[in-house]
Amino acid sequence: MDPNCIFCKIVAGEIPSTAVYQDEKTYAFADLEPQAPNHFLVVPREHLVDITELADHPDLAAAVVAAVSNVATQEGLEHFRTVLNTGAESGQSVFHVHAHVLSGRRMTWPPG
Repeated sequence: MDPNCIFCKIVAGEIPSTAVYQDEKTYAFADLEPQAPNHFLVVPREHLVDITELADHPDLAAAVVAAVSNVATQEGLEHFRTVLNTGAESGQSVFHVHAHVLSGRRMTWPPG
């Protein structure tokens, strides 16, 4: 855990969140600034900065992907977009790897 990381504090229960799914390796919660009618964040409980660090932990990477699927199934999302930003220029504002799960509106391409 990084004591300065907001997502670590959310996972630890130090900052309130609206949990939608959790297991021993991941935690998913509603985004406070949703970009779609359904917008959830899936984070590993372990602090890793971005997807490049997550790649060094294949079991944890698989757990994050499974959690995305579980959130989508649980929330009844038939169609959804999953986004993992890496670095400030890509839009990453919290440097704890997290997957955005967005649904409930038509997504455009190309994004951003």
